[in-house]
Amino acid sequence: MGGVLLLLLLLAAAACGGGGDGGPRPVEHLVATVLAEHPHDPTAFTQGLEIVDGVLWESTGLRGESTLRAVDRTSGRLLGSVALEPDLFGEGLTALGDGRLLQLTWTAGRALVWEAGTLLVVDEWDYDGQGWGACRLDDSTVVVSDGSTRLTLRGTDDFAVASVVEVHLDGEPLDDLNELECVDGTVWANVWHTDLVVGIDPATGQVTTVVDASGLPVDRRGLGNEDVLNGIAHDPATDRFLLTGKRWPVLFEVEFVAEDDAGD
Repeated sequence: MGGVLLLLLLLAAAACGGGGDGGPRPVEHLVATVLAEHPHDPTAFTQGLEIVDGVLWESTGLRGESTLRAVDRTSGRLLGSVALEPDLFGEGLTALGDGRLLQLTWTAGRALVWEAGTLLVVDEWDYDGQGWGACRLDDSTVVVSDGSTRLTLRGTDDFAVASVVEVHLDGEPLDDLNELECVDGTVWANVWHTDLVVGIDPATGQVTTVVDASGLPVDRRGLGNEDVLNGIAHDPATDRFLLTGKRWPVLFEVEFVAEDDAGD
């Protein structure tokens, strides 16, 4: 009798452990439910979004058209903008937490450090490979993507590589990782050319959450093949996310919820 009781207790502990034996945790599947819609510049080839002190900062791409801009997210009104050098293709954007913004470039290997108050470049860091997305994980660490399966963790003071993690979903490599947003230790990533946003554990590379954003009510009939979901920002004041896409006319304020709760 004692042996049967012990076995039952062990099975119960294993069921509650959810991967306590070192195995991967089950992936949570959510949907993006829209709470509000705001105007967004339909000419903006959005590459990165970031909220700093209530202001929406946006990095836009394309050579000769790339910008760093500050936007009133409610009205879509431009508060300030500066053009990048014509040969640079703007990419991911994140705040460094001290009044500075970090903006990647696609193939130039140049990370631009801007002073938000003046819209002036105050530093510049070189890196190998492509730049896609960026987010600040903590005071000393920035996470960047390059369109592959890899996330690279770099220092916030010199952009030196600290470590590289391979991202996997259900045991399979997940590539095309694009725009990033770090929230409470989770790295959220757009998956390029899809309507998916994934939550990643940066310590292991495991995708812990998959968010289906295909239900966002954007009219895509006039959009091109590259005008896809790309742009994710977290608002700490409301704990909501902002999502948009390249040349999308709408900025969506959303929550990530279980599919069964999406209609509530």
